Amino acid sequence: MKLLSVNAGRATVVDYTDAEGGLTGIGKRPVEGSVRVFRPGPKGVGASGVAGDDVCDKRHHGGDHQAVYAYAREDLDTWEKELGRELPGGIFGENLTTYGIDVSDARIGERWRIGADVLLEVSCARIPCRTFAGAVGEQGWVKRFTQAKAPGAYLRVIEEGEIRAGDAIEVVHRPAHEVSVAFWFRAFTTERELLPRTLAAGEAMRPSDHDTVRKYLERQAAGRAS
Repeated sequence: MKLLSVNAGRATVVDYTDAEGGLTGIGKRPVEGSVRVFRPGPKGVGASGVAGDDVCDKRHHGGDHQAVYAYAREDLDTWEKELGRELPGGIFGENLTTYGIDVSDARIGERWRIGADVLLEVSCARIPCRTFAGAVGEQGWVKRFTQAKAPGAYLRVIEEGEIRAGDAIEVVHRPAHEVSVAFWFRAFTTERELLPRTLAAGEAMRPSDHDTVRKYLERQAAGRAS
């Protein structure tokens, strides 16, 4: 298991985002040499946890629980065959293009050691948005990406440091619960009845996700009582 590339994007004006100023940093490219990875701060304040990477819409992106986004090269290869075109590392807006690790099968709370210094923890899945669809430029992209159920993972930074292409990835902790990235994604998108089961991930799940599950359970209880 290894890191194929570390990718970063600079703020660019586009016509397919509703972010302030029409800016997005989704167009990421591989970075040469070592790249610092750090805790960026709370959502709405902190941006990317990867040095040199711009996050332009802090309403929905960035912050400690979405500090780093990883996507598997194997999943990009699958999309290459379906779309009939080359998909270089970073094209899905991922900071880390990985090889040899099933990113969407990673458990919420799973920890990865990358290189000598950096320790990351899986926090949630990526949910596709209008900006992502515009960047990829494929008809019905949000629906197609959702149906594929290979969303990639957001990770928080537990131990800061530097990483670079070629670094080994080691899974140093894998929780025993069933809440994989793909399971979380299904629960929070198309299969809401799975939401209560995501609580098995405990504190590794974001506070906002716990709030979503709580509201779901309250609505269910209200429906049964009426």
